[in-house]
Amino acid sequence: MDKITVENINHPGKSERVNAEKYNAMRSALLAVLAENSEPLEIKTIGHAVRPLLPDDLFPGGATSGWWIKTVQLDLEAKGILARTATKPLRFF
Repeated sequence: MDKITVENINHPGKSERVNAEKYNAMRSALLAVLAENSEPLEIKTIGHAVRPLLPDDLFPGGATSGWWIKTVQLDLEAKGILARTATKPLRFF
């Protein structure tokens, strides 16, 4: 199983290695959903929108997709690809 190193904006300098295939599938789905919308989206809205875009062999019935959304979101924020609003509820763009 191939691994990819992810960062966490909340813990600078700390990284983890995760399943690259699942990471890349979620990253593609997350970025596609955000690209389709001109307004920042809440994580709940993102979660509903990405599920149909995920391969069922990696996320059967959406299993573990919530964890992967958060992991990819934090990594993309740490890398400056994704940003969040300063108000609550948090929205991402």
